[in-house]
Amino acid sequence: MTFYTDEAIIDGLKRRESGIIRYVYKEYYPTIKFLITTNSGTETDAEDVFQDALVVLYRKIARENLILTSSFKTFLYSICRNLWLQRLDRRVFSNQFLEMEDMGDLQENQYFDQPEEDQDKYRLFQQHFLRLSEDCQKVLQLFMSKISLKEIAEIMGFKTEKYAKTRKFMCKEKLKNSILNDPNFNKYLTNYE
Repeated sequence: MTFYTDEAIIDGLKRRESGIIRYVYKEYYPTIKFLITTNSGTETDAEDVFQDALVVLYRKIARENLILTSSFKTFLYSICRNLWLQRLDRRVFSNQFLEMEDMGDLQENQYFDQPEEDQDKYRLFQQHFLRLSEDCQKVLQLFMSKISLKEIAEIMGFKTEKYAKTRKFMCKEKLKNSILNDPNFNKYLTNYE
């Protein structure tokens, strides 16, 4: 097997040489796969993070004359690790942010006693909640008020409890996606670049 120096790898990536890219995958991907799959990730997550790291690396190489202060392996590993931690933060934050059962018990005036970041989260939540259809707002308000799915079905005129559950899920997903795609949501996340 061919061995490349760190400088040769950087130079090859800068010129987008397919042989270097294959070498980097073969040589370094297994370590990244192990890192991610042993830290709550899947092989697909590992592939995504590795590809994202190569994009970050390429941009850094293209923008500046990159001089490594560590080995290439360590540098790539740290990029992958930071990207993975960022994704995990986003997952955890998304789950906490959108844990609507807790938000349903709070009135807006209670948030003034909370840290400013929590107030901002609540305002962002409210802003997106109010963009939902009236039907979705009502379903989610009932759900957040701890009304059973059976009662929600009756109140909303749904034929079955199962449909009430499906409708609640669809509305919650719509709200979640709306919040996650809001540029203001990203200020709660740490950025690597």
